[in-house]
Amino acid sequence: MDKKEIYKMLEQIEEPMLGVDIVNLGLVYEVCVKDDKDVEIVMTTRNEDCMLADYIALSAREHLAGQMGTLEHIDIKMVSAPKWTQDRMSKYAKYLLDL
Repeated sequence: MDKKEIYKMLEQIEEPMLGVDIVNLGLVYEVCVKDDKDVEIVMTTRNEDCMLADYIALSAREHLAGQMGTLEHIDIKMVSAPKWTQDRMSKYAKYLLDL
């Protein structure tokens, strides 16, 4: 398992309010794979007081656990810094949102 696989799986998780995946929105800051059994993901939400933060983190954790049965530990850290901006979005996400 490598970072690319994890990012690819996270692209299947949508931010509920926008309907665009969390990777293309730029919400995933970092993925760290440790010894093929542990994964740490650092991510954020579009705003600091997002009521869906726990839902997004849980969705990501459950999706990864379901796809990668070999994972023993999935640590998802929700951070508020650096702040998310639209500059983090991919061209694809901007196209989908007509920005």
